[in-house]
Amino acid sequence: MSKIACIGEAMIELSMGEDSPQVGVAGDTLNTAIYLKRSAPELSVDYITCLGDDPFSQRIMAFIDAQDLGTGAIQTLTDASPGLYAITTTPDGERSFTYWRSNSAARQTFADGDFEFLNSYDAIYLSGISLAILSHTIRLALLKWLSGTPIKLIYDSNYRARLWESVENARLVTTAMWERADFALPSIDDEMELFEQSAKEVVARFSAHAGQGALKRGAEGPISIGSDVMQSYASAPNVIDTTAAGDSFNGGYLSGVLTGKSQAEALLRGHDLAARVVQHRGAIIPR
Repeated sequence: MSKIACIGEAMIELSMGEDSPQVGVAGDTLNTAIYLKRSAPELSVDYITCLGDDPFSQRIMAFIDAQDLGTGAIQTLTDASPGLYAITTTPDGERSFTYWRSNSAARQTFADGDFEFLNSYDAIYLSGISLAILSHTIRLALLKWLSGTPIKLIYDSNYRARLWESVENARLVTTAMWERADFALPSIDDEMELFEQSAKEVVARFSAHAGQGALKRGAEGPISIGSDVMQSYASAPNVIDTTAAGDSFNGGYLSGVLTGKSQAEALLRGHDLAARVVQHRGAIIPR
């Protein structure tokens, strides 16, 4: 697979430092797209979203283009604007977010109900955030389309309760996506919260998954999905900001499996990249 589409929401990011906030661009699937492209430059990686015609949208577009990602499928909407979020971190690196995204242009992605252009890709990458910001009608239409196409699906549930109108819809959509996903990239905490299960129950559920992937557990290291891999993982020596830890893991892991590396090497790639990212502020670290 050499042509990948990452779909979601690109936002303006304010990273709250000691003196003044740093302004950047980020978003869960965008973060993964950037780290995937950096880790496997031979792959063609496009980003798909909707932006507005305002200066902040132009800044986002320029940033995405500068990351060597394809921008041809990004739609520009008149009189629309992107979302914005601020990161606040505690001394041990844990972060909290404040969002302004209720009218984000990205909420209009696939508003015309046309998914056929996605068939030009070998694989598409979606997250729970990608789906949560869409109307439930569009989500169901996308699920129906996915059921009728052989395109490879990569999914990370990335559950954010406040984005969903109900936990019932979140569970319905997420369950359907796991059933369809060729590559599953769940985080154990998200799955425990969404399905009200213990860690043991989540591990058991994904041990039966038909596809390939990784169950992320932060500093503990991932559990392999689809094949048995027994190896150790080194923790980051100095955690400053855990923003994009899971997103960067996804990018590193996918750079391995999509370029023919072994499952063990892909898991190490993902974990080692995430361990580097959490030693920097903000979602996107310097090249």
